[in-house]
This record gives sequence, C-alpha cells and structure tokens, in this order.
Amino acid sequence: MNVTLLDTVMENAIFLLQFALIVAALVLLSYVMEKAAKKRQGSTERVLTTRKVAVCGMFAAISAVLMVLEVPVPFAPPFYGLDLSELPALIGTFAFGPVAGVLIELCKIILKIFLKPTSTAFVGELANFAVGCSFLLPASAVYLLRKTRKHAIIAVVTGTLCMTVFGTAFNAAYLLPKFAELYGMPMEAIIAMGTEVNPAIDSVTTLVILAVAPLNLLKGGIVSVITVLIYKKISLIIKEGNRKNQR
Repeated sequence: MNVTLLDTVMENAIFLLQFALIVAALVLLSYVMEKAAKKRQGSTERVLTTRKVAVCGMFAAISAVLMVLEVPVPFAPPFYGLDLSELPALIGTFAFGPVAGVLIELCKIILKIFLKPTSTAFVGELANFAVGCSFLLPASAVYLLRKTRKHAIIAVVTGTLCMTVFGTAFNAAYLLPKFAELYGMPMEAIIAMGTEVNPAIDSVTTLVILAVAPLNLLKGGIVSVITVLIYKKISLIIKEGNRKNQR
C-alpha cells in the first residue's frame, strides 16, 4: 500500500513538473514574440507595467469564474465541457500583447483551483492552459503585424484553427493517456464514455476528431465573434485608463 501511495505521489509530482516546464516554455515564447514585435515597431515600452499587471489580474479573475461555469456539450463525454474563459484572455492579449495573454491564462488556472479544486488530477487544468495558449499566441502573432479590424478577424480565425489542430493532437498524444495513467483508468473505459454519447467514437482517434475538434471549433468561434464585436469599445476604455495613468 505504501509503495502504491508513493508511486501515486511521484506520478503526480512528475506531471506537475511537466506542467511547470510547459508554462515556462510558453512564457518564454510569448516574451520572445513580444520583444521581436516591439523591436520591429521601434517601441521602447516595457513588456509589463504596473497597470498592465493590474488589468491582467482583473481579466484573470473573470476568466477563472468563466472557467468554473463550464457547461457540458451533447457531442462529447462529460469530462469535456465548454467554457468561455479565453474571452478575457484574448482581449487582454490584443490589448497588451502575448506575455499578458499567457500570464492571464496562468493566473486563471491558479484562481480556478482555489474556486473549484481539480477533479482531473490537474490534467484538465493543463489542457485548458496549453490549448488556450495555442489559441492566444497565433492570434497575437497575426494581430501584432497590424492592429486593424481586418487583421483581428484573420487573427481569431488563425487562432481558432491552431487551437483546434493542437488541441486535438495534444489530447490524443498526451492528455488522454496521462489522464488514464493518473486515474488508473483503462483507455477503453475512457473511449466507452465517448461511445455513450456518439456510437461512432470507438478509438482515441475518433474521440478527439468527433469530440475535441468540434468543441475547440465551437469555443474558438464563440470567443472570436464576441471579441471582434466588443474589443474596440473595451480597448478605448483601456487606452483612456492608460492616458489617465500617464498624466
């Protein structure tokens, strides 16, 4: 029994270390992206300022609440759900850059764990963070080229497609096997949960194609449409706040 407990602790410790390395890699990638964009634009503005950190904290809190308000979808097993927590994160990314977006995602996950403890041995939290960043970073890369409405639309479409491809592959190659390992649940049992909602799901491949991919497309589409519709008004408020802060 003691050996089993120790093995469980070690498995979770290793997974959390992997989680931390993924976070560090994405923060570094976002920093390199933003510094390159600022250099190209000739901007000397700091990547993070006190006001940016404060606003990112507010966006992260809203994102955490939205993440808790996850709702099930009829085409996926119950351990998958739809949440709109990337909405504040995308707005923050467009306003302040990719570093802010990744930090909002990270703080969102931390706050969510306090609001609602993990029920997936942190696999769901890692999935939300990594897949969310796969949406924000490509969208930010496109939007940094030219901050126009047209580029914003191209950016969110690019982000949605990248999130769908990455999320599908990441679930199949890493997240689902890790979930099965940490929970001691046979992969066949996980697939069976998918089969219950869609008889066409009979393997990991069909599970991610028929459940994960449409879920990410739906999520990305909703977040993208709302962002394009409201970002201009919100950005005006943020910019006005920056001007007042600089007086």
